[in-house]
Amino acid sequence: MQLRFVGCGDAFGSGGRNNTCFHLTGAQTNLLIDCGASSLPALKRLDIVRNDIELILITHFHGDHFAGLPFFLLDAQFSRRTRPLVIAGPEGIETRLPQVMEALFENSSKTKQKFELQVVTLAPEQTAIFGAVSVTPYPVLHGESGGPFLGYRIEAEGRTIAYSADTEWTEALIPLGQGADLFIAEAYTCEKAVKNHLSLATLEAHLGDIRPKRLVLTHMSDDMLSRLPTLSHTAAHDGMSIEL
Repeated sequence: MQLRFVGCGDAFGSGGRNNTCFHLTGAQTNLLIDCGASSLPALKRLDIVRNDIELILITHFHGDHFAGLPFFLLDAQFSRRTRPLVIAGPEGIETRLPQVMEALFENSSKTKQKFELQVVTLAPEQTAIFGAVSVTPYPVLHGESGGPFLGYRIEAEGRTIAYSADTEWTEALIPLGQGADLFIAEAYTCEKAVKNHLSLATLEAHLGDIRPKRLVLTHMSDDMLSRLPTLSHTAAHDGMSIEL
């Protein structure tokens, strides 16, 4: 299996990075984790075949994680996609998706797609199965608006990939990431505490409980990006691939 960081930036495009979008592929797996506003051009830049993507998991409804969906769906319609697509995310996704589609492309939510589109609500700590992929959502903490907020533990083809999503520290991150083959964790700042976000110092204080086999940091602010040469952990960059 392979995970590719299509985009690993924050909402401000710090360091010129694209909004959050990860592409996970394997023999029976082809999915996106989040689809931020810049995702479609980033996918095209990496020559990723969008019509082969079967599942898109959304962690929350902030634009840097969610607002790429109208562009993705418009591209799918005009590229004559026929493969079914599932979009899954927190409670409210059935209403939020048409709202953002209408805000960006009027009447697009009323257009019948040429492919089967299924929108699925995921409930915290209730595992959902999508073909060969098992997804367990965990509730995370990222403020009052734009939620509910979910992190994901994904099991596919004998591997476990965990993603913290945007969150401040919560005990839910322990079962979410525990022993994962790959734990993708927000590290928005190095030491400074920022409400609704996770610092590297806080994450490191709990790594002994999480014990992932591999850790990659994402969603980094300018503060973190300025420290990249001194970090003792792997930091994501746009286009980076990890073999699992």
